[in-house]
Amino acid sequence: MPKYIIERQIPGAGNLSSAELKAISQTSCGVLEKMGPRINWVHSYVAGDKIYCIYIAPNEEMVLEHAKQGGFPANLVAVVSEIIDPITAE
Repeated sequence: MPKYIIERQIPGAGNLSSAELKAISQTSCGVLEKMGPRINWVHSYVAGDKIYCIYIAPNEEMVLEHAKQGGFPANLVAVVSEIIDPITAE
């Protein structure tokens, strides 16, 4: 199943408190539970004014529906074509 990177522009994201990040996570998990097992949130990176999320889903439309239902921005959704790391250089 495809893996996606979602860029969410959220002013001040890097300054959100643990409680605020927990609330966002709970909202996301609640939407995922309603949408069923075909879409999965792997993890997210909070950096500056953005949150970068990694999801596994059958299609981009499902990723966008999750954002809509959760009230989250999805400023960019890109399918991951390859994963590289230091081992790739060997």
